[in-house]
Amino acid sequence: MLTIIVSTLFISLVLNVFLKKLNLPTIIGYIITGTIIAYGFGLHDAVHNHELKEIAEFGVVFLMFTIGLEFSIEHLKKMKYEVFVAGTLQIFITTVITFLISNYIFNIDTKISLIIALAIALSSTAIVLKTFNESGDINKRFGQRSLGILIMQDIAVIPILLIIGFMSQDNGNIPLVLFHMFISALVLLTLLWFMGKYLLEPFFNQVSKTNSDEIFIGTILFLAIGASYLAHVLGFSYSLGAFIAGMLIAETKYKHQAEAELVPFRDILLGVFFITVGMQIDFIIIFSYVHIIFALLIAVMILKFFIIYAIIRLNETKAVSFKTALSLVQIGEFSLALLELARSNSLIGPPYGQVMIVTIVISMIITPLILHNLQGIQKIFIKDDPTNTELEVDSALLKDHTVIIGFGNFGQEIAQNLKNIGEIYIAIESNIENYHKAQKNCEPIIFGNGAKKNILHHANIEHAKTIIIAINNANKLYNLCNTIKKFVDVEKIIVKVHSQKEKRIIENLGINKIIIETTVASEALLGILEKKA
Repeated sequence: MLTIIVSTLFISLVLNVFLKKLNLPTIIGYIITGTIIAYGFGLHDAVHNHELKEIAEFGVVFLMFTIGLEFSIEHLKKMKYEVFVAGTLQIFITTVITFLISNYIFNIDTKISLIIALAIALSSTAIVLKTFNESGDINKRFGQRSLGILIMQDIAVIPILLIIGFMSQDNGNIPLVLFHMFISALVLLTLLWFMGKYLLEPFFNQVSKTNSDEIFIGTILFLAIGASYLAHVLGFSYSLGAFIAGMLIAETKYKHQAEAELVPFRDILLGVFFITVGMQIDFIIIFSYVHIIFALLIAVMILKFFIIYAIIRLNETKAVSFKTALSLVQIGEFSLALLELARSNSLIGPPYGQVMIVTIVISMIITPLILHNLQGIQKIFIKDDPTNTELEVDSALLKDHTVIIGFGNFGQEIAQNLKNIGEIYIAIESNIENYHKAQKNCEPIIFGNGAKKNILHHANIEHAKTIIIAINNANKLYNLCNTIKKFVDVEKIIVKVHSQKEKRIIENLGINKIIIETTVASEALLGILEKKA
């Protein structure tokens, strides 16, 4: 097992370093790694291991949690058309058309046709949202439209899995099962809402006062995994519980810090998920049914493109509709879970199951290439669209501003001076008491650790004209400065230190604008003494 783990890490690292040089996403590297490991170690059967699949699924769980952090309940209300109208129409129309073609034109069994149709209706939440998060496209209009449809697809996984359960039972009491599902949904939403409304903020306040990074990270992991487990116990998907938990935390001041802390766990587990996807590629099936696989792949992508384009075009521009449709033409990871459940219940067998799995995996491999070239592909088909306004959702992005990291007494004095001369600034503070004081004074401030990339991104540090570092923790100062200089030129950075020793350490990073607190104090004292003399 250790040999397999070390080999997997080595192969994925080498492949992803190479792919990054070609500006290709790491998702492809993980999928290829899975295929190499499966054939190199004979692990094709390992992908059906229950524990491995659950671990891999938590990559998608953490992804949905971080997406939930970006969407408060109020935000979701604003997206009700994308989620409940566009998303529902896309699933229903795609399923009906695919079922009719499969059952009546190709004479495939009714149950198998329905399973295939439901699988094809779903797109890849993991690939699309991971790519959009990395590129920033999640904040654009086509990113929002895509997200709305994907959220509805994730919600639809619940009734889809119930449908497969009904199909596997000869005598199922459908009204009773639906009633139990309704009660479970009510219990889940009530519990999570109550905890989010009355317990979350006080709990986070106490955790934050400990000033312990590991306790904060443990809290985030507990909330994400706990909400997922609660949803699972009540009969829903892990990812739905995580998404709701993320939305509840989005209502608090801790959303940015929570996202920053969870990103490493999310990315590592997503890597495991895509490795398991790669392990499902069977070259014997590909060679035997290659013509059917590629015909099915092309037909599905064309069908889904036109359905989604038509739905979004009802109230959107050509460019946004085109990009949204092109982003969701693939078949998703939940389809693999759906097919696995159908296979275990003897509802679908070879060659249909294997052909679908290979088709899904190939569509997922192609997707990152499409998503990274959306703009170029759009220009080929849609030229000179006067209504093509790809505005960011948050249009009030800061530019040429000052970022103050650390909002203690020194940081507050700087903010007051900047305010007096009419300069724009934003502060980052990890001390909860300082944060609350700043909030009461209506200061522009973000709660979080300034050494985290996500926090710096939310402060739009790349477009800042000055970064003032005014933290009092000497142990964290070096790492903070080292992180920030990766985003901005060192000439923009001003650092406050306590002593000459700290100054020499920071100078090793190439930062020259350093204020020594003790030197300033001694010079001021010397000036007073000279006046008296």
